[in-house]
Amino acid sequence: MGASSSTDNKESSEKREIESLAASTGALPLLQRSFSKLADSQTNTVSFESFKKSFSLSYNTITSEGEDQKVPDSFPKLLEHLGSSLVDLFFIPEKEGLSWVEFAKGYVKCCRRMSASMSFNTLLRVYYVTAKNAGFSPKLEFESDETDCKINGSISSIELLMFLWMCWTMSWDGRTTKAAETKSCLFLPDISHLILSAVVYCSESGNSFDVWDSDVYGLEVELPIGKFLTWALTTVPSLTECLSQLCNSRLQNVTSVEDGSGPSKSTAVDDSASKNCENTLLTCGRAWAISLTCKSSINEEILRSCFPCNGDETSENLLYRSYHHGKGMNRLWSNVEGYHAPILVIVSASCEVEHEGTSSERKWVIGAMLQQGFENRDTFYGSSGTLFSISPVFHAFSSSGKEKNFTYSHLHPSGRVYDAHPKPVGIGFGGTLGNERIFMDEDFSKITIRHHAVDKSYQPGPLFPNQGYLPVEALVLDIEAWGLGGNAAREVQETYQKREELFTNQRRKIDLKTFTNWEDSPEKMMMDMMGNPNAPRKEER
Repeated sequence: MGASSSTDNKESSEKREIESLAASTGALPLLQRSFSKLADSQTNTVSFESFKKSFSLSYNTITSEGEDQKVPDSFPKLLEHLGSSLVDLFFIPEKEGLSWVEFAKGYVKCCRRMSASMSFNTLLRVYYVTAKNAGFSPKLEFESDETDCKINGSISSIELLMFLWMCWTMSWDGRTTKAAETKSCLFLPDISHLILSAVVYCSESGNSFDVWDSDVYGLEVELPIGKFLTWALTTVPSLTECLSQLCNSRLQNVTSVEDGSGPSKSTAVDDSASKNCENTLLTCGRAWAISLTCKSSINEEILRSCFPCNGDETSENLLYRSYHHGKGMNRLWSNVEGYHAPILVIVSASCEVEHEGTSSERKWVIGAMLQQGFENRDTFYGSSGTLFSISPVFHAFSSSGKEKNFTYSHLHPSGRVYDAHPKPVGIGFGGTLGNERIFMDEDFSKITIRHHAVDKSYQPGPLFPNQGYLPVEALVLDIEAWGLGGNAAREVQETYQKREELFTNQRRKIDLKTFTNWEDSPEKMMMDMMGNPNAPRKEER
């Protein structure tokens, strides 16, 4: 009896510990519901094979964002083994199947809170096991089965492409429910800017690497895994969240299928991804890259900008686009005034760029994120912000903590008052007045980019390849402003705009009663005096 009691106490203690860890992830209720749906009533265990099937990823067609983007033939095969490999890696069944303790323990192994480096180790292990099961030979070596073990070897550029697309697919599956049942279309974004970012950072010849004319999907470059992890930790720290997104969506899908609840999969979501991004600067791939740098609610709002529920709707997050609204500060202001929430500004420009002694016209895309919207000031303002080099190479430059010259946006003063030292009219980010790191004039015709040495508000780094040390003036092609404050911020802005419109209409109204007797009006007296002030006037007695 003593031995039996000791065993029961040990199992009970293990159960409490696992449930406590699962509760810390916030998924304990979901785990309990899904286990009760999957478990056999007699054995109180989950069939391991049926559990694997619930994680299978299968798509009828795979479409991509870029016209020149080539999907490797090996990628669909990788996806076929992803679900089963993930289950085999984290969930250890008993003879009858998965018990509640093993079920919860497997989830905790996969989705528990851990350091960023351990999270990337876990994600890379998922890719390694999946690639091995798919018949590939990744050049990665794990020194042990521990989560925080050292990883040796390298990852090729084509493997990096499949690794990132695997992470995208996990997140995509979490955003499009019931994907396994409907076998719908998988949409893959253009991530060439992320590939080039990793290649430039990791390769020894990164400084001389020509990013302008490179065929990203045909590169044959080996990236040392140590440098790659450093790049990932600094550039895309939120990438590891895709693992928990996949697990949560699949477990949620189990409960929805059983009780008949939950939304059905709509192909409009798939179609909208390409429809809404084909003509905007904020494409799916660029939005995803920017979202991977954020760890807040802004992350979701950025992705919503490219994945609205209805493909026929114009995204409400797009506040301003010069292509539709026209260029200039006044056009921008009429669309962003009153929006007191984070705003993402995307700018496309072109200029002469020199590389290895030759000069040619190049197009590039940069961005800036404001945390509190635009304000009409003649000084810098803001509590924080982020600059982005988006295309052709992606990189984020967050706050440095040294200065707070984050944003400058100044309109022409309403009154025509002489100013001996007028402040520049336009939009700027970083640096100081007259020496901004980024500055656009009031007409949005040109943009000036200066070296990061003039700026102590944002982290250093070039905003486009081969930027150089001298200021660069470029021709502005298009500008977009995306609101990231959700429906609440948009409702506040609409209320503000309606109030301003009401005040404007009231100022335009004319009181006709003042013109009932023109002879007695002061306006007529003034006009008469201006006409002939010396004319004799009869004094009324």
